[in-house]
Amino acid sequence: MSLAGLKMRCVVAVFLICAGLAQAADPAKPVNFEQHVAPIFKRHCVQCHGESKQKAGLDLSSFASVSKGGTGGAVVVAGRSSASRIVEVISASDPAERMPPENDAIPNDQIATIRAWIDGGLRQNAGSTVAPPEANAMTFTPAANATKLDGPPPMPEHLPAIGRAKTMRPFPVLALASSPRAPLVAAASFECIDFVDPASRNIVGTIAFPQGEPHVLRFSRSGRILLAAGGRPVQSGAAVLFDVTSGKHLAEFGDETDAVLAADLSPDERKVALGGSGRVVKLYSTEKGKLEHTLIKHTDWITSVAFSPDGKLLATGDRIGNIHLWDAQSGGVVLPLAEHKGAIRSLTWRSDSHVLASCGEDGLIVWWDVAKGWPATSRADAHPPARPEGYYGKIANGVLDASFGPTGELVTCGRDQAVRVWSNDGRELHRFSIANGSTTGIKVFPTRVAMSFDGTTVIAGDSAGRLHSWQVKKPGKSK
Repeated sequence: MSLAGLKMRCVVAVFLICAGLAQAADPAKPVNFEQHVAPIFKRHCVQCHGESKQKAGLDLSSFASVSKGGTGGAVVVAGRSSASRIVEVISASDPAERMPPENDAIPNDQIATIRAWIDGGLRQNAGSTVAPPEANAMTFTPAANATKLDGPPPMPEHLPAIGRAKTMRPFPVLALASSPRAPLVAAASFECIDFVDPASRNIVGTIAFPQGEPHVLRFSRSGRILLAAGGRPVQSGAAVLFDVTSGKHLAEFGDETDAVLAADLSPDERKVALGGSGRVVKLYSTEKGKLEHTLIKHTDWITSVAFSPDGKLLATGDRIGNIHLWDAQSGGVVLPLAEHKGAIRSLTWRSDSHVLASCGEDGLIVWWDVAKGWPATSRADAHPPARPEGYYGKIANGVLDASFGPTGELVTCGRDQAVRVWSNDGRELHRFSIANGSTTGIKVFPTRVAMSFDGTTVIAGDSAGRLHSWQVKKPGKSK
């Protein structure tokens, strides 16, 4: 080879190397809807979620319609694929829950593309800017008069209709809460929450809970906010705040890897406490949207948390019967309450903050004098089931839920299929039965109980997804 030819080869080689380096230095094109995501939706989804057909009100054929979501709410959350409903359904491990139904699963590399698009900020095209995270996703403005009970009682008004997810069997009532100011009860169902009139049990409105199973419901002291917490077992969990009147999603706290089992909103609306299988209680600031304290004391799953009505204390209980009182502001330990020998199913405060009631799978109800850290009174075997003929083993007699009424009466339910109302000193005042009403032959239990804001009506949800109510006194009359 001539010297001139060798020089030419060197020049070409250097050019190619430089070109390769220049190409490697070019930033990768950002994942965007039009180039990367739309073809995936077109291949797998638009047959059921396109311009001509929109199951659950969801259209995935355009960027605008994807951003809008469906009847169940938003399906993508900018910057958070882990909290985006669409990722959850296309990556579900159970074929019965996975989308698209009755078809091959979307390949993992294409799911990864959708995740990258969401986490990258939901770009519409290569020239688009990144969509900002939802402004209210982790922040909330408490009412200035959150602890003052004035103005008309908040009631749902013209909530939009939502599509209900179908389940193979009736979904149990896992959570129930009564408004402190209005004739209104919130009852959990699968992926939604019903607002119900406690006396008639008529549904007056429904809001979507796309996070999954609502395990906890709590009204704020003013009745204007509903806290709903739960999620999908071994997948995700969070606590969400809703406006009761409009049904609007206000804020969300926690990004758990398992369903939230216990949660509460402080009386001044400035803190959210939550817990679950992680064995720690997390205390969030609603104003800053940040985790303020992690309370470490429990050695098993957290099953109940409750702020005292005066906002000074936080009570927490776990699956092996431990109860702890904490300073609600600093997160410091105040004292343990030791009496239960089984899982704590509920913690509820009397309105004066002097008495905390606890109930558990050991069949025990305790009214705690929190100033002394000692039981003021208690009832063992509070819900004893009848012993079946010929049965000689131990019978489960757990108390499954407890809730204080407005004048200090306590309503409970248990494995004896009964709902009971107790006086302040632990005397039984009323007893109601839900037995059995099951068409499947499976024994039905009351799962959750509450009392109406005026103390006139007891309402209970059961393991077959039904609601029951009983009048315990006439409106305007005291016991």
